[in-house]
Amino acid sequence: MARIVPVIVSKLTILVTLLSSLAITHATEENQGFVRSLDRKLYGFKKEKLTHFRVYWHDIYSGSTPTAMPIVRAPSNTSATLFGSLSMIDDPLTEKPELSSKLIGRAQGIYGSAGQEDTALFMAMNFVFLEGKYNDSTISILGRNHVFSKDREMPVIGGSGLFRFARGYAKANTFSFNTKTGDAVVEYNVYVSHY
Repeated sequence: MARIVPVIVSKLTILVTLLSSLAITHATEENQGFVRSLDRKLYGFKKEKLTHFRVYWHDIYSGSTPTAMPIVRAPSNTSATLFGSLSMIDDPLTEKPELSSKLIGRAQGIYGSAGQEDTALFMAMNFVFLEGKYNDSTISILGRNHVFSKDREMPVIGGSGLFRFARGYAKANTFSFNTKTGDAVVEYNVYVSHY
């Protein structure tokens, strides 16, 4: 028995040394100084869920308190699409099409006319929620909005707060448009996967 114990100890020592070197090799592959793998459970990421929001976006150029402000006018007076124009927005998002309905959040960002031949906007905006458990969380939308199409689809590229790592899409459908003032109400249906 006295001879078996040193043999077992020496074999365990060799095994521990081999396992340690494998663990170091694995850790080295995972951690390269500037990047490392993380356990999503440690950061509170639970099962991913899919959420649908329907809000009404009010883009208002008229009146004493506009929510859309032109920051660059179209360089050419001959462009039917206003190609090159840019507007900054802080548009209300409401529960129903009426501006007086419950305020859910704000659409903050910028859009510009990116089409020379057709009226297509490049849109970069955050839906900033002001209501309920989503208060202060945002959904980021970036994409092409072909404004005279009935249904337009733009990608959701991320978010913050409860929408960290969000992805999905937003469908826009014009509810009303005033050709004299440029004011518009657009229904947005946003489908977003998030944790």
